[in-house]
Amino acid sequence: MEKTSISHITLAGAIGALAAYFNILLVPLIVLVAVMGADYLTGMFSASREGKLNSRAGVIGLIKKVGYLALVGVGMVVDYLMTSALAQIGVQSGVPNLFGLMVIIWLIINELISILENLGEIGVPMPEFLVRTVKTLKGRVDNEMNGRHFVDEEISKNKESENRRE
Repeated sequence: MEKTSISHITLAGAIGALAAYFNILLVPLIVLVAVMGADYLTGMFSASREGKLNSRAGVIGLIKKVGYLALVGVGMVVDYLMTSALAQIGVQSGVPNLFGLMVIIWLIINELISILENLGEIGVPMPEFLVRTVKTLKGRVDNEMNGRHFVDEEISKNKESENRRE
């Protein structure tokens, strides 16, 4: 076999192994890495435009991005621990990667907000509906992660309005 064929087979095998290992988290993790890169670049452009670009800020930004990936790792460990604990008592978890997925989604939304802020500072006109939508998504994810469900909030609002009418 040629060297290129062996390297292609090895690369395909490695990608397949990663896809199997990360399961449902692979696509969101790729999206997270992409938006982290976009945020870093737009942040650098924004800092350059304002005359605040320096290597220290760039390194801190990179360390922060590595911290995000560590946070995803923590979520994945929690998933593993929960799945293992539930398996020990004979309960099958329907969503084995719940915490990792929630962390990734939360980070993606935070990165999207940061990208929008950076683009606004660069001078790119921002459609208000897009800014509102992303911020609403962040609020909803934050509320869900804090145990507050919008269905419960709607019920509470309806009860409050009924009590006011009485």
